[in-house]
Amino acid sequence: MRWSLVAIAILVVIVGYSYVVVSNGPIEPMGRLAFVKLLNPDMYPGHPHSVLLAQEAEATGSKCAIVLQLYGGSNYRSYQEGNVYIIEVAFIDKQGMGSINMSQVNFLDSLKIALFGVPDDRYWYMSDGHVYTSYDDMMAHVNQLAEEHGQQGPIPMFFKGTVRQGNPVITPGEGFPLYFQILTKTYGIIPAYIYTFTGLISPYFTNPYRAFELRNASQLQDMYNAGLLNENFKTGNETAMNYVSQMYRNNSQTYGN
Repeated sequence: MRWSLVAIAILVVIVGYSYVVVSNGPIEPMGRLAFVKLLNPDMYPGHPHSVLLAQEAEATGSKCAIVLQLYGGSNYRSYQEGNVYIIEVAFIDKQGMGSINMSQVNFLDSLKIALFGVPDDRYWYMSDGHVYTSYDDMMAHVNQLAEEHGQQGPIPMFFKGTVRQGNPVITPGEGFPLYFQILTKTYGIIPAYIYTFTGLISPYFTNPYRAFELRNASQLQDMYNAGLLNENFKTGNETAMNYVSQMYRNNSQTYGN
């Protein structure tokens, strides 16, 4: 009993310390946005996940938000979604393309990063069509955009979290390593642990599509990888949107929201 009380007391101190540090900092960690893609591209004005991100950011009183991804060939252009300017940043892992699913995770590498943080020369970054070879240059770009768009106070930060194959409950998804890196560099390793953990469970409470995404994860992943979720927003092609919307309605009628 005594040691249990000591452990609880230590945990309370750690959580309290982390809360105080983060609540006075420049970044507000919001956690994982989603589990699987509903349409592709997903970070685009009008996409359900983009609208969700903007709504969550606006609820904090912010005019900007950051969304983190894994580099996959896009220019990662920042854009306006309603009243919120969404700043896109992707990381480029120079030692590989990152873990797609649990069978491809390098556990030794993950353990080193968890214990010591991401090495300074490990990642490059893509945002608004430009590759930043240093963390500081990337963050300077983010902060400049936030200032230009009227941000006051900490900037809400999400990692996209979508998983292209494998179990999205086990695999944290796109942008997760960069989320951990930013938290570590901004607040230190202990607050990074706490807010990484809370960030992993946040979509279970904040994402209204969670049940639909998880129940249909394999089907949505197969559709994405086959190109069936590709949406041409510029010409208003609604084929994929209509298909997913109907599947969502069918799922809701069967299982409830």
